[in-house]
This record gives sequence, C-alpha cells and structure tokens, in this order.
Amino acid sequence: MSRRAAMETVLAAVVALPVWAASAGAGEAREIVQAPDPRYRPGTIVIRTGERRLYLVTAPGEAIRYTIAVGKAGKQWQGVKYVEEMQVDPAWSPPASVRRDNPRLPDVIPGGSPRNPMGARVIGLGPGGEYAIHGTNMPGTIGTAASYGCFRMHNHDVADLYERVRMGTPVVVLP
Repeated sequence: MSRRAAMETVLAAVVALPVWAASAGAGEAREIVQAPDPRYRPGTIVIRTGERRLYLVTAPGEAIRYTIAVGKAGKQWQGVKYVEEMQVDPAWSPPASVRRDNPRLPDVIPGGSPRNPMGARVIGLGPGGEYAIHGTNMPGTIGTAASYGCFRMHNHDVADLYERVRMGTPVVVLP
C-alpha cells in the first residue's frame, strides 16, 4: 500500500470515528438479546424492575432489550397489565400522587413542551390507567429508580417500541 493510500485509510477511519461512537452509545440502550424467559410469547413486553430493563419478545428465544428508569422505592409494582392507550407527543396531567408532592404543577403540560415528563410517546397500561411506558425530558434518569411507578425510556427508544407494539399487548412486570 502506498503512503498516500495508507494516509487516506487513516483519514477515513478518523472521520468515521464520531459516527461509529455515536451509534455504539445508542446501541447500549437498545439491543437484540436472548429472551428473558422462554414462556413469554412474541409480542409480550417483560419488564425486570431490578435490572432496569424492558424486553420486547420478538421471536422464540429472542428479544429487544431497552434500558429504562423504574419506580422509586415504595413506588414499584409487579403484575400483568395490557397496552390500552398509545399517544404521540401526549399532554400530561399530573396524577394526585404527583400533585401532593409538587402542588405548584400546572393542571396540564402540553405535549411537546420541554417541561412535559412524558416525552415523545406514551404507551398507557391498564386496567386502571395509572401507569405507562413513556419517553422522558430527563434522559439522565434512564437506568435509575426515579418515577412514581411508570417506566421511562429514551425518546428514541420509546418511539421504536411504540412502532412495534399494539393495543392489547401484554406487559409483565417482574421484580
């Protein structure tokens, strides 16, 4: 290889490095892995609160794993819910439990507002409608115990999940 060809190869690698590094960082939040448990059928969402991970089972033995924020101590729960609501850029009305801790919050924060904690998408869980999987305007909380029982995701990850689930999708929340 000539000296010029070698320099062009090095220069191409240096120029491509920021693109590779950015995609590698994003890959840490969402990746294809072995399904968390063989009993869950494709289409099921499995949340492991202790891991702070959400799995979407995509095929027998395979899942997409996302890093999430979970409920604070005393706000975590487990059980089975179903997707009963799906919204893009949702408005947010603080529930009573949040309003008790933050009485100065407005009655409604419009969708798309930087103050709206629901982020880019909401996947509401029922019955009951008290909990959701949603984006966040506080990406630094992903991977922590930070919410009132909802599951927060990076906005690009919740948008990806939103496109993959349907109304009625089962959501299994484990410790």
